Amino acid sequence: MNKIKVLVVDCDVENSGRCARELSNDFIEVIGIATDGQECIEMMKYNDIDAVLTELVLPMYDGYAILNAVNSLTDIVKSPKVFIMSKLMGEAYINKAMQLGALYYFFKPCNYDYVGTVIKSSMETDPFADAKNARFSNINEKGIESKAIADKRINNSIDEKIAKIFISVGIPAHIKGYQFLRAAIKLVVSKHEMINNITKQLYPGVAEQYDTSASKVERAIRHAIEVAWNRGKLDNINKLFGFKIYNANEKPTNGEFIALIADKLMVDNNYQQ
Repeated sequence: MNKIKVLVVDCDVENSGRCARELSNDFIEVIGIATDGQECIEMMKYNDIDAVLTELVLPMYDGYAILNAVNSLTDIVKSPKVFIMSKLMGEAYINKAMQLGALYYFFKPCNYDYVGTVIKSSMETDPFADAKNARFSNINEKGIESKAIADKRINNSIDEKIAKIFISVGIPAHIKGYQFLRAAIKLVVSKHEMINNITKQLYPGVAEQYDTSASKVERAIRHAIEVAWNRGKLDNINKLFGFKIYNANEKPTNGEFIALIADKLMVDNNYQQ
């Protein structure tokens, strides 16, 4: 499998360096770092780049200019997919970036393991492709994987599979419900009985991770499911489970949706409680 070639764009040299180090793995190659928008556009003209991970606020040309360049410049070697990372959280910033073609909008500080998972998943032509190649090479000299490394591998495998599911059913990464829903599914995978006590255990458990309230978690997850249904990707949702579960007039509750995805992950991967 050819590595995904990523260009990192950020005027914060410390952050861009960390980003390049943490993104680089068996699947992603950071081929360069640009410190301003103009440098990024020039690099896109002369290099084969699969993805650009860029800050919005940049010297010379900003992230929006980079998106416009990808959309309009005919002398770019290949049009890369653009991912935004920024501290700007206003809805207007996010909407403008998405309208110009940004694939995802990550809030800083970023978890670069997760960013890499989303970039890799976004490059997959088949949203249901097996993640069997997503492995870590952290094996000791006796060929035995430590518990910590095994836990990390399993956690990354779950993150990648959830990201693929969310992409296929139409849940955008820039809304809060995406993160809350992902966290809720992972909690249920690790402790399945939590699905039976959503109000008192599951929502508070997610809220604690993100320093928010259980009621905000519930509303954001409900909104994420509504977005998926409004995008009309019911065929993908039904394909995910192998048979028709829903039609356009049947929207699942938060608990039903979380339970369905958690159960699928557990069955597909034989996760042990």
